[in-house]
Amino acid sequence: MNASTATSKLIKGATGDWEVVIGMEVHAQVTSRAKLFSGASTEFGGEPNSHVSLVDAAMPGMLPVINAECVAQAVRTGLGLNARINLRSVFDRKNYFYPDLPQGYQISQYKSPVVGEGEVVVDMPERSITVGIERLHLEQDAGKSLHDQHSSMSFVDLNRSGVALMEIVSKPDLRSADEAKAYVSKLRSILRYLGTCDGDMEKGNLRADVNVSVRRPGEPLGTRCEIKNVNSIRFIGQAIEYEARRQIEILEDGGAIEQETRLFDPGKGETRSMRSKEEAHDYRYFPDPDLLPLEFTQAYVDGLRRALPELPDGKKVRFMRDFGLSEYDAGVLVAEREIADYFEAVIRKPDGGSRDAKAAANWVINELFGRLNKEDKDITGSPVSAAQLGAILDLIGQGTISGKIAKELFDIVWAEGGDPQTIVEARGMKQVTDLGAIEKLVDEIIAANPDKVGDAKTNPKAIGWFVGQVMKASGGKANPQAVNDLVKSKLGLG
Repeated sequence: MNASTATSKLIKGATGDWEVVIGMEVHAQVTSRAKLFSGASTEFGGEPNSHVSLVDAAMPGMLPVINAECVAQAVRTGLGLNARINLRSVFDRKNYFYPDLPQGYQISQYKSPVVGEGEVVVDMPERSITVGIERLHLEQDAGKSLHDQHSSMSFVDLNRSGVALMEIVSKPDLRSADEAKAYVSKLRSILRYLGTCDGDMEKGNLRADVNVSVRRPGEPLGTRCEIKNVNSIRFIGQAIEYEARRQIEILEDGGAIEQETRLFDPGKGETRSMRSKEEAHDYRYFPDPDLLPLEFTQAYVDGLRRALPELPDGKKVRFMRDFGLSEYDAGVLVAEREIADYFEAVIRKPDGGSRDAKAAANWVINELFGRLNKEDKDITGSPVSAAQLGAILDLIGQGTISGKIAKELFDIVWAEGGDPQTIVEARGMKQVTDLGAIEKLVDEIIAANPDKVGDAKTNPKAIGWFVGQVMKASGGKANPQAVNDLVKSKLGLG
C-alpha cells in the first residue's frame, strides 16, 4: 500500500455532508526509575505521597535537576518517529493553579521543544495514511486529586508529581474515529518497541487529549473542542464519534461551537463541558530560570540512533521479504514487539534451522490468537510456549500427526502443558501412514455405500464424503493425502 495523507470520511448530517478533523496530544509516561527533575521513584501503586521528594512537593529553595535518561528516552522516541531532533531546547514554566500542582506552575517546553516535526505511517484496511507529528516535548506530570464520596473532603496524592511525560502532538491529519484509534495504536506500538513508554493505558501511562472539529468539505477548519485525558483506545473512538455528532447538530441548528475543554464519560458514552479552552497566553509561559537550556551534540544523537531496535515498519518489511508473508499477516505479527518475538521464536529451530514461516504465521494468528482472545490473555501469558508450538509444527511437517490431530494436541498442551512429542507417543496420536490399514478402511466404506459410489463417479467432488468417512473411522489418524489418493484409485477417478 502507498502511504498518503488522510483522506476524507464524510459524516451525513441533516443538511448535508460534514468532515471531522482530529488532532491528538498523546501524553506518554517516560520509562525511567526516577522522575524528570528528582530522584524520587516512579513506581506505580505506592502508598499516597510515599514517592515524593522535596522538589516534587515544591519545598522552598529546592531546585530541579534534569534526569539525563528521560532526555535520552525523548530523543529515542523522536528518532523512532522520524522526527527532527533539536540540539538545543528550553524548559518553560506553564503557570496555572490547581491543588495537585504544588509549585503553581508546570515545568514544560513551549517554543523550543526537544523534538520537532516527524511522521507516523498508519495502516488502515484499504490504505496507509501518514500522520504528521508537530512536536514532542518533555514535561512533568501533576499529582492526583482524590475526592472522598462519603464526605466533602478532597485529598492530594503527589506520587505522580514530577513524573516525566512526553507530549506527542500530531497535526490535524486524522479524519475519522477509526483513523484516530489506529494512530494511537501504532504510536503505542512504536513506544513499546523503543522501550521509552510501557503504553499501559489502565495505569494512565499513556493517555490522549483529543481535539475535534467539523467542517463542510473544502471549507476552513472549524472551532475545535479538546477532550481531555482519554485513557482507552476504544473510548477515544467513542468520544470522537459523539463529539462530532454533537458539533454537527449544533451547527445545523444555527448555533456556534465554543472552543472549550471537555471530558468523556464512558458510562454515558458522551462528552461534557469542563471549562473554556485556554490559549497559550493564558499560561504566561516563560523560560524556567532554574534550568539552563538543554544542549547536546549530533554525535550524542547519532549514538542513540545506532542503538535503536528494529521498529514495526522495518520488521514488517523484513517479514514480508524474508519469510514471504502477506502484508496483512506481517502487519498483525509486528503490531506488538512481544508477538513478533514469539513468532520468530516459533520459526527458529533449536539446531539453527528455520520452520515454515507461513505455516507458523497461520498457527499464531488463527489458533493461538483465537484461544488467547477467547480466554482474555495476551501473548506474554500464553500457556503454549513458542518452543511447544514449534514442536507441534515439526510433528506436522514430519507427517507424524495430521492437521486435525495437531489441533487436538494444541488443546492438550494449552490445558496441561508438556512436550508435544511425548504426548503424541504416550496417547497414541500418531498419524496412520500404513497404506494397508488405510486401504482396508477404504474398501469397507466403499462396499457399504454402493449408492455413493455412483454419485462420486458422476460428480468427482463427492469423493470428499468417502474421505470424511475414512478419516472418521480412523479416529482422524489416517493420513489425509493417502486417503484421498486411495479413494480416487478405488473409484477409478485417479
